[in-house]
Amino acid sequence: MAQATLLPEEAKKHADAASDPNPNAARQAPDWLAKGIVYQLWLRSFTPEGTLAAAEQRMADIASLGANIVYLSPVMLSDDDDRREYWSMRQKASANCNPRNPYRAKDYDKIDPEYGDEKDLARFIATAHRYGLRVMMDLVFLHCGPNCTLLQKPGFIQRNEDGSPKLGGWNFPLLNFESKELRQYLTDNMVYWVKAFNVDGFRADVSGVIPQDFWEDARDVLEALRPDIGMVAESDYEPREQLKAFDVSYSFKWYDTILKVMCDSQPATLLREKWAYFRNFYPKGSRFLRYCDNHDLHRADVVFGEQGIKAVATMQFMIDGIPMIYNGMEISDGTPQDLFSHWSINWKAANLPKQVTRRQWYVDLCKVRQSRSVFANGQTQWVDHDQDECVVAFTRQTDDDKVLCVVSMCNRPVTVTMSSCYDSGNILWGDGSIENTDGKSVIKLSGFGSLVCEVKAD
Repeated sequence: MAQATLLPEEAKKHADAASDPNPNAARQAPDWLAKGIVYQLWLRSFTPEGTLAAAEQRMADIASLGANIVYLSPVMLSDDDDRREYWSMRQKASANCNPRNPYRAKDYDKIDPEYGDEKDLARFIATAHRYGLRVMMDLVFLHCGPNCTLLQKPGFIQRNEDGSPKLGGWNFPLLNFESKELRQYLTDNMVYWVKAFNVDGFRADVSGVIPQDFWEDARDVLEALRPDIGMVAESDYEPREQLKAFDVSYSFKWYDTILKVMCDSQPATLLREKWAYFRNFYPKGSRFLRYCDNHDLHRADVVFGEQGIKAVATMQFMIDGIPMIYNGMEISDGTPQDLFSHWSINWKAANLPKQVTRRQWYVDLCKVRQSRSVFANGQTQWVDHDQDECVVAFTRQTDDDKVLCVVSMCNRPVTVTMSSCYDSGNILWGDGSIENTDGKSVIKLSGFGSLVCEVKAD
């Protein structure tokens, strides 16, 4: 739910701070998450029906795409209060005027009938598991709706001096994490989803604003129940989170930098600088979710163009982190984003030639990502070259494998002279070529083109 411009000040305080290298090491993530490819599914637009039962019918499609993790949008009962003083800015701006915001809970323990019921969720997760897909649910614990059941529980909500609920940045009542009873209730809620539905993990909304010791204590409880539980933090401003509580963090500022390079003609060196910033800011070995699109953004093909998105997606899949595909992105879906409307992905178009070709492109990209452990486990080393304004280049390396990745972030052909000479092997991905001249590797790329190839390990 969080956008960088909407984060509370206490969440932004670290975002631009210079830092010395973090001396700590990130926790070990469960294998299925560390090596995973995430598919985010937004129920209201994923199918015309907008239900769990309808989405269940498309699990085979997600599995055949090559993703192995489904991140499911919030399914708990949302608040139907129509008083606009309790609506978020985006909610007020929506032409739909729908009070039901999926990130504004009315009852954390009930499934919203808009999506189905408990049996539908159980079948959805069971079917996903049958296709080899893990399922992560969305937790929204920072705030709730004005008619939430928690307002009736003493001490569960932050209050103003006059007793009214204290509202946060989205105009929703804030939960009170000073209450031990609230913490126990929310932990029990997580346990419920794991025990009753066999959910594999959670994505925690605006997690960095919630006290880290809550998440750490909850992790202990969850791991006792399920040792391979996976946790994703919607935060890139709280480095403590990857010491114990979370396995993966979001990458708001990394995505913002991609926008600067792709849409504002800023130099591609900004990406290298931002990557280095997070390497220092977060514990060593931290993992970040590498997305091109999500429910808070405009559609990727619209933002980056039909060819530009190929460059962005290639970089996101080849660099360290966990790549993510969003809700019809694989068929270049351009349906406008509105969290409050039922504007469905146009799946009927999936059989048209352009959409078939694009989906196969993502299938092949997923295959390359999963073909070698170096993409999940390898170290990233940025490579110097002579096209800093428009090209990113880096290697991924383990003890016995090394891959060179070069991506053009501009729409014109470019010839890239590397600072070193690479003994190249098989080309794994892209339309580029590589040859060695005068002791240096020279790579030719088309507009938004790429080259991913084996190179001799050091």
